Amino acid sequence: MLTLPPSVRIFLFAAPTDMRKGHDGLAALVVNDMGEDLFSGHLFVFVSKKNDRVKILAWDRGGLALWYKRLERGRFRLPKIRGDDVSVEMDSGELSMLLEGIDMSRVRRPKRWTPPKRVALEKKTASRSDRVGIVG
Repeated sequence: MLTLPPSVRIFLFAAPTDMRKGHDGLAALVVNDMGEDLFSGHLFVFVSKKNDRVKILAWDRGGLALWYKRLERGRFRLPKIRGDDVSVEMDSGELSMLLEGIDMSRVRRPKRWTPPKRVALEKKTASRSDRVGIVG
């Protein structure tokens, strides 16, 4: 499992990519096709037409870093991508599953808990203070 800070976003480029592209060619896809900031520190994932090769591009302290994986057997199992999407955002768990060849369509994830919105929380706090007799 990859451990990345929540501030690092992961983008999977939707179109098959020519794996002959290097740092500059992939950087052009990030900026021109995806419309993303190349220097953000986010990860940009590219998959070959045969789904047997993956490249991950990221900006790392003054230079572009490129990670490359080629499968000797099998194919990477991509998440569902709508026809009009240029890229799909993934989390680190999904990227780990992709790199391990796990079919994400068969994985059942529990619904994530999210904290209540601040407005709802303020209303709840205000109603409690009214009952207790707190004067603000």
